[in-house]
Amino acid sequence: MSSSRTKLLTVWLAALLLSGGLAWAGQRWPEPLSIDLGWVVVLVLGPPALLGLWLLLGWTSGTGEPGPTGDGGESLHSGKEQQG
Repeated sequence: MSSSRTKLLTVWLAALLLSGGLAWAGQRWPEPLSIDLGWVVVLVLGPPALLGLWLLLGWTSGTGEPGPTGDGGESLHSGKEQQG
């Protein structure tokens, strides 16, 4: 398995465990919590925004190495062949 897939799987499993733990704790909480709109927005939109930022930064910081196809975006012909 590639390193990026391993990292993604690790983060996903950690989020799943955290979510399960919070759901379990929420069922055993003695009294209902008051709803604060600021916390709701941060908790609902924050993780997807951070994940999107993480993916965007990983996507745009490529090393310029050829991809799985090996072409790296180069032309198949040298400049001399195209001029002639």
